Amino acid sequence: MHGAQGEGHGVIKTRKLMARFRFEDLQIWREACRIGDELDDLADALDAKRKRRYAEQLRAAALSVSNNIAEGSGSSSDKDFRNFLNIAHRSVAENANIVLFLQRKKVVSAEQADRLLEELRVLSSKIIAFSRSLD
Repeated sequence: MHGAQGEGHGVIKTRKLMARFRFEDLQIWREACRIGDELDDLADALDAKRKRRYAEQLRAAALSVSNNIAEGSGSSSDKDFRNFLNIAHRSVAENANIVLFLQRKKVVSAEQADRLLEELRVLSSKIIAFSRSLD
């Protein structure tokens, strides 16, 4: 057990020394990951309530935001990157819709929904602003 912990720490240290992907330096990607983690935790709670279809849809939509930011950052042109940012932006709206649906179904409290929706709204604005900065 002790050896496994040591190996894990070595992997983390090695990762910090390795070259980074462009998207890892993007604030919008980091925020998309943070919100995605929160939505994934919500999906875990849905699984526990046997709401597996909702959980699956939420996980896919949550991961789509950071995935499209990451994929777009590898584009060879700003125009192509903007297309991926547009998809990420639309995925933010999809997540907001799912949260509102879950609130209507009383699976998510109004307070939790309001907090998540505000985080998604802020992320949406930041994605738009970043996309416009590529012009």
